[in-house]
Amino acid sequence: GLYRDGTQYYGDTHYHPNSQSRYTAMSLQDLMTFDAEDHAELINQPLLMITGDISDTRYMTDDIFDKATGTDDKERIYIEGANHIETYWKPEFVSQEAAAVIRFFGEKLA
Repeated sequence: GLYRDGTQYYGDTHYHPNSQSRYTAMSLQDLMTFDAEDHAELINQPLLMITGDISDTRYMTDDIFDKATGTDDKERIYIEGANHIETYWKPEFVSQEAAAVIRFFGEKLA
């Protein structure tokens, strides 16, 4: 689902006219070796993580959230019925995400 939806989103419906749809060899190497979970325990500031509850990538959010042990001030929000790519553009999901971010920053930056 993620690759199908990503190909449609990035390649067909929401691409920038000056973008390309392929990785360079150098960027692919960097992407393949990048680990978002590496050193998650060093996060020591308020943390907000948002994911679709049916997202193929939800496990990544859950793993990093659990590994972010450097802060107790953290919140995880599941957008009901949303997959990964849909959280980028579907108004009913984006509005929930925007409201959560506005509230979170309002509380933490005040």
